[in-house]
This record gives sequence, structure tokens and C-alpha cells, in this order.
Amino acid sequence: MPQNTQGFSFKVLTINTHKGFTTFNRRFILPELRDAVRATSADIVFLQEVMGTHAIHAAQIEAWPENSHYEYLADTMWRDFAYGRNAVYPEGHHGNAILSRFPIAEYQNRDISVAGSEKRGMLHCQITLPDRAQPLHVICVHLGLKEKHRLMQMKMMCDVINALPADAPLVVAGDFNDWQVRANRFLQRGAGLKEVFSLKNGRPARTFPARFPLLRLDRIYIRNASVSQPWALPVKPWSHLSDHAPLAVEIFL
Repeated sequence: MPQNTQGFSFKVLTINTHKGFTTFNRRFILPELRDAVRATSADIVFLQEVMGTHAIHAAQIEAWPENSHYEYLADTMWRDFAYGRNAVYPEGHHGNAILSRFPIAEYQNRDISVAGSEKRGMLHCQITLPDRAQPLHVICVHLGLKEKHRLMQMKMMCDVINALPADAPLVVAGDFNDWQVRANRFLQRGAGLKEVFSLKNGRPARTFPARFPLLRLDRIYIRNASVSQPWALPVKPWSHLSDHAPLAVEIFL
């Protein structure tokens, strides 16, 4: 991977955890997923569909952790974490989470749900970086399945981003469900975001389904930052750990 010796750098990873189960919920694989995420040595991890609690699974699955899935994944590798609860049901809830080696100074889960559709949230954190007065802003998202809902959600996202300081470094990552690949232009025009794979390869990476990726659903966007060559992680072991392939990139400020 090309090296950039100028400025401060950190590595980010984004993955849809599929609530800790393999495709079609055949097997609980959260312990294996934790090992794979730890092996990437990412500094900041963006998680979608991460479980907060689930009373039935906790009682029936032997390997189910005592604490939340995001705390279990963070373990001793990531000192800080934030969770945004989105989908709530009688047995429990799930949402987005961010794990960070650096201190999370503030966080807020913003409701970007659209009436008549499933609950969606946007987890926004301010992260304190070493020897830098200005915080890094990071946003983890999981957008809706319908295009008209995604457009409304991205408009809400742009409103939040445009309220930030114009020179603030920003990373937005997650599952955009943008199989038509229309988000890049919308987010570039609406908030000045640049997608890291598109910067280097001309288009977003294929991430779904993980075993044979065809659709370009997952993204990492930046503003006031630069990147070296991003990469989609290899099919093995990731293809049986989630239905989405994870993405990673080194970001330079």
C-alpha cells in the first residue's frame, strides 16, 4: 500500500455486522468476527446492524456475550465506543456503533427515519486526535432500502454536515444501500464529500453479497482529508462473517 509521510494518519474500517450472524442467520459468528476485526488494526471502526441487546438470543445461544455486541467487539483494542440505537423491538434493539482508539469527546445519534419506513439513524461522533486542537468528525450511517427514502436521509445528512465548521476533517462511512450508485454526486454537491474508492478507482467498491460482490452498497466518504489506496478486505475469512464485504482505508490529515 502506498505510503504518505506527510501529516497525521489513521486507519478506518467499516462493516455491516449482520447482528453477529452468517448470511440467512444460519450460525452465530460474533467471536470469529471480533478476531477478524482486531486483525485489521483499524484505529476507528464503523459498525452497522450491531446488536445492543436481544433477550431471546441471550438465553438460547451459548456463545452470546454478556455485554452488548459493540462492547464485545471493542474489547481491549478500542478504548472508546459510541452506540446509536435505531431499531427497537420487544426482545431488544440494534443500530450503528463507532469504536475508536482515540477519545470520543461527544456523540449524538440523530434520527433520520422517514415516515412509513424502518427506523434509521446517523451516529455522529467528535473524536480527539493527538496534538490537534480541532476534533475529527465521524458519522456512521445505514440508509434505507428505497431510493426516495435514501435521498431524504442524505439531505438530512448534508444539513448536519454543512452545520459543521467548514475546515473540520470529516469521515462518513457505512451501508448506503445505494445499488444505483447515485449517492456520490448527491453528497459531493450537497456537502462536498468525496468517496475514497471513487477517488482512486473511479467508482465505489463492490461489497454485496460478500461471497461474490456485485453491488456497490458500502462507502467511505471524506472531507478536508486525503487517502492512500483503499482496499476491500479479502473474501476469506470475511465472506462467512457478514453478508457485506468490509472496506478499509488509511486517511491523512
